[in-house]
Amino acid sequence: MQTARRWGLWLAVLALSSVSGLVPSAVGGDQKNPQAAEGEKQPAAAKAAPKVGDAAPEFELKGIDGKTYRPADHKDKLVVLEWINQDCPYSNFKTGAGPKAKALSEKYKEKGVVWLAIDSTHYQTVEKNGEYAKQNKIPHPVLMDPDGTAGQAYGAKTTPHVFVIHKGKIVYAGAFDNDPRKDKPKEGYRGYVAEAIEAVLAGKQVPLASTDSWGCSVKYKPKK
Repeated sequence: MQTARRWGLWLAVLALSSVSGLVPSAVGGDQKNPQAAEGEKQPAAAKAAPKVGDAAPEFELKGIDGKTYRPADHKDKLVVLEWINQDCPYSNFKTGAGPKAKALSEKYKEKGVVWLAIDSTHYQTVEKNGEYAKQNKIPHPVLMDPDGTAGQAYGAKTTPHVFVIHKGKIVYAGAFDNDPRKDKPKEGYRGYVAEAIEAVLAGKQVPLASTDSWGCSVKYKPKK
C-alpha cells in the first residue's frame, strides 16, 4: 500500500513538473551550444523571427568594404539576407553552405538579386572576415553586426538562416535547403532559397515560404 502511495505521489509531482516546464527536454541536445546537436534543431533566439508577409526590419550595417548597407537602398530589388559565421561547420566554405550561397549569389546577380551576408558573431572582426571573403572569393557584401542588432531584429537563430525580401516584405524565411549535412540524394534534394527566388522572379507565389532553419546558433554578444 505504501509503495502504491509513493508511486502515486511521484507521478503527481512529475505531471506537475511537466506542466510547469521544470522537466528538461531530452530533444535537441545542448540548447546553450546547439552546434553540438549536429545542427538539426534550431536554438531559441532572443526574438522570434518576423513572419512571412511582414515588413522586413530595417537596419544600417557596415560592410567589410567600409560601405554602409540598408535594405531600403534596394527596395525595388529582390534581396537575400544570409546569416553566416566562418567558424560554423554548417555555414562556412569548408563543410557548410558557403559554396551553395556563392553559386546562387553569382547566378542571380545578373537578374538583379542583391545578396547580403550578415555576421552577428560578437567576436568576429572586419579583418578576419575580410581575409575569409578574399580567400573564398565571396562575390557579395559581408556585413558586420557584432552587437546583434540586425540579427535580433530578424530573429536570426542559426548560421545559416536566410530571409528573402521582395518589395520590402519577407517572402521566405528559414533554412538554406533540406540538406544540412550535404548527404541528400539528388532526387530528394530541395533548395528552399533557390525555389523562393525563382518563384518571385517568375511572378509566382513562393511554394514553401517558411521552414525551420538548421545550423549553429548565432553567437550573439552575451548579456551583462
